[in-house]
Amino acid sequence: MIGVWVVVLTVLANGFSSTGIGMDNSTIPDFVNIGVLYSFNTSVGRIVKIAVEAAVEDVNADPSILGKTKLNVSLQEDSKYRGFLSIAEALQLMATHTVAIIGPQTSTTAHVISHIANELQVPLLSFSATDPTLSSLQFPFFIRTAFSDIYQMTAIADLVNYYEWREVIAVYGDDDHGRNGIGALGDKLAERRCKISFKAPMSPEATREEITDVLVQVALAESRVIVIHTSTAWGPKVLTVAKSLGMMENGYVWIATNFLSTRLDVDSPLSSDVMDEIQGVITLRMYIPDSKHKRVFASRWKDLTSGKTANGSLGLSTYGIFAYDTVYLLARALDTFFKQGNQITFSSDSKLSQLHGDNMHLDAVKIFNEGKLLLKNIYAVNMTGVSGPFKYTSDGNLVNPAYEIINVIGTGTRRIGYWSNYSGLSIVPPDTLYSKPPNRSSAGQKLLTVIWPGETAEKPRGWVFPNNGRMLKIGVPKRVSYPDFVSQVQGTDMFKGFCIDVFLSAVNLLPYAVPYKFIPYGDGHSNPSNTELVRLITAGVFDAAVGDITITTERSKMVDFTQPFIESGLVVVAAVKKTESNAWAFFTPFTPMMWTVTAIFCLVVGAVVWILEHRLNKDFRGPPRKQIITTLWFSLSTMFFAHRENTVSTLGRFVLLIWLFVVLIINSSYTASLTSILTVQQLSSPIKGIGSLINSKEPIGYLQGSFTRNYLIAEIGIDESRLVPLKTPEESTKALEKGPRKGGIAAYVDERAYIELFLSSRCGFTVVGQEFTRNGWGFAFPRDSPLAVDMSTAILELAENGDLQRIHDKWLLSIACLSQGAKLEVDRLNLRSFWGLYLLCGLACLLALFVYLIQTLRQYYKHCPTEPESSSGRGSGSSHFRTFLSFVDEKEDIVKSRSKRRQMEKISYRSTSEVGSSISNTEYYQPSSNRIDCTNEV
Repeated sequence: MIGVWVVVLTVLANGFSSTGIGMDNSTIPDFVNIGVLYSFNTSVGRIVKIAVEAAVEDVNADPSILGKTKLNVSLQEDSKYRGFLSIAEALQLMATHTVAIIGPQTSTTAHVISHIANELQVPLLSFSATDPTLSSLQFPFFIRTAFSDIYQMTAIADLVNYYEWREVIAVYGDDDHGRNGIGALGDKLAERRCKISFKAPMSPEATREEITDVLVQVALAESRVIVIHTSTAWGPKVLTVAKSLGMMENGYVWIATNFLSTRLDVDSPLSSDVMDEIQGVITLRMYIPDSKHKRVFASRWKDLTSGKTANGSLGLSTYGIFAYDTVYLLARALDTFFKQGNQITFSSDSKLSQLHGDNMHLDAVKIFNEGKLLLKNIYAVNMTGVSGPFKYTSDGNLVNPAYEIINVIGTGTRRIGYWSNYSGLSIVPPDTLYSKPPNRSSAGQKLLTVIWPGETAEKPRGWVFPNNGRMLKIGVPKRVSYPDFVSQVQGTDMFKGFCIDVFLSAVNLLPYAVPYKFIPYGDGHSNPSNTELVRLITAGVFDAAVGDITITTERSKMVDFTQPFIESGLVVVAAVKKTESNAWAFFTPFTPMMWTVTAIFCLVVGAVVWILEHRLNKDFRGPPRKQIITTLWFSLSTMFFAHRENTVSTLGRFVLLIWLFVVLIINSSYTASLTSILTVQQLSSPIKGIGSLINSKEPIGYLQGSFTRNYLIAEIGIDESRLVPLKTPEESTKALEKGPRKGGIAAYVDERAYIELFLSSRCGFTVVGQEFTRNGWGFAFPRDSPLAVDMSTAILELAENGDLQRIHDKWLLSIACLSQGAKLEVDRLNLRSFWGLYLLCGLACLLALFVYLIQTLRQYYKHCPTEPESSSGRGSGSSHFRTFLSFVDEKEDIVKSRSKRRQMEKISYRSTSEVGSSISNTEYYQPSSNRIDCTNEV
């Protein structure tokens, strides 16, 4: 690289002055030199020249900026704005002691000149070199005064994601601007799980024939979403060729970067022929908010361009506005620079002075000593320009980057929305959203209706099958077992089976033709690994896989699966034997705990009813032996609703009602369970499910080639040495029949879809335990394949219209083995199913006893009042308790009659007594006589 600079400096050294213009006085200079490096013979260059000259004139006329110092502009024609001479022209401009350069026009030139700017410390300000890589630390003196292409590519990625496309084709110029812009687009698409499926680079000097060759390859590709990122000079040529090739018809999507919007603004109005070539194209334009400054400048633009263009009027584009603001940015930075007391000085580069030669005068190239200070002041400017708020962020980019999204329609354009780095896609101007919280949700992203190529408002699908004669290579497992699901027709390359019929039916529902061919995978002697088949899709060997492929986590990380077309989780199959009935089968419906609790409650309820009925009901009175027998008989007879004793108390009836309800439920459950035991064939197996297999050490069989092996090892934790691969159902049958003691297996683990077919003709086995995984089968496609989405929709349609069930019945519906209706052992009724009933009954008993106790105590204190305690108080507690028990045991009618008789005696004593002392003695001793009477009578 040093050699290049030496050659350049050698060529130009003779044209440079050997003495520099230094400024070593302390006064502010009368003028400051700035340079402009653009190709003024292009439309963009002409706009820039007019805008810069107008801005310089306005700055020099404004005494509030720079005071008496004037800007002196040197316009340097960049006639070869992407070649070697551009470097020479830049060096000529820097040799005039310029403090800053506005330009260059292209990113390619900016990459080279930025090295010179770094060496000479001259700020380089450009609004058209939008290559994202120019913002790196490698080019500290490059200042972008417009939005970086990183934001434009983010907007395009959001646009692609909004319309749910997953792949795009990139057409771009093969230079720094094109390559780096498309590289940024690829990164942003990847963040949204999208990608560039095909890159079509073109030379910036490409001829029509070369453009045609590239676009023909694009037309043969799968994606129909095309992003074109070129320059204003030759980008329209690409669209013209695309129109001639029929690539502007229905089904295509064209997204152009801001080169197209620039042309629409500058050369407006375009001819009808040109507009016909770009109908339906979407393009982006840097968003400039509406303001008074913008409206004034737009009205002034006509006067500025009047008489200055030989080829007609020049429309105002965003480049013209940013060029105008760039001059003001530099002027304000210089104004702050001088107010800080800084001076403009230049010095020789010591590195260049070490190079000697007869014809090399390298001392003409000077370093701007205060370049870093000016650079710092430029980044610190905070102003409001024609383009709106003009301020830099910490990463050197302008604040609030935003774009308008434009749709070319008819003879003009229509804005369908906006994009901003703050809130994404919206239909309202971004500056109205900055005061609100950002809304990046999918529901918050909105755009207006687009008229796509082909004059249709229906969103294009975005892809087609490649029109290159290539058929989809679909891998199909060539299995040894279960041919009903998928198998190859003998002697042909055709396949049949349940999975094949589902695939064909789904393909027939697609709104487009799918060219494909089945390719067998496997040697035909053993079951191939479906995981390896899926991995071959990622390697590009197959375009899809069709068959009995289980959707697992590992496989889902490699490919995209369709909607499952059959549910199939893992189950355990074991050998079973018939259980014969015995003489004690009637004990089987209940567990021992259930029998025990039922018996206890039966006795408890009988005792509670006896307590509640004993004082009222003659059936529950008599000698103790009779009462015990009556209570036991009553308790047992209620189990069969055969009790003869009547309940007369309200509390007794309440308890009996609750208990009879419990008995009804228990009897019904017992009858149903016993009926099932005696009428349904019972089977037994030492294996109860996956849990018992984990705890045992016996061998387990699995279908070779399935995911079962890895799942049992990694997820269940079963030792690999216990697993036995089996190729066919016949091998599985023999292994199960042998059992683990004779070299066979204790159980066989496989997917339910296989097991249902396996058990349909094998009566000696059955499923034990529950299904312990939830999986399904699907068709596999490459990641982000749009065909996977369409096939999923077709499978759902098959399920809704019943075709999927009919296909299932055709291949998998067979006569089940008679033993499949048998029960695996006995479903015994346990306490867990009835504890709520027993709890209800227990609470009812406790409540009734509590109410009965309160009532009895009230009667006791009412009919048997206590006498005052003696001074000693000895033995009173036990005496009262015995009296209370005697009262409780007494029949209630006798207590009430005695109490009534006692009250009559009291009245008789009061009416006949005439002697005061006799009455007093009678009243004093009455309580004692009452207590004696109550006790003696009881």
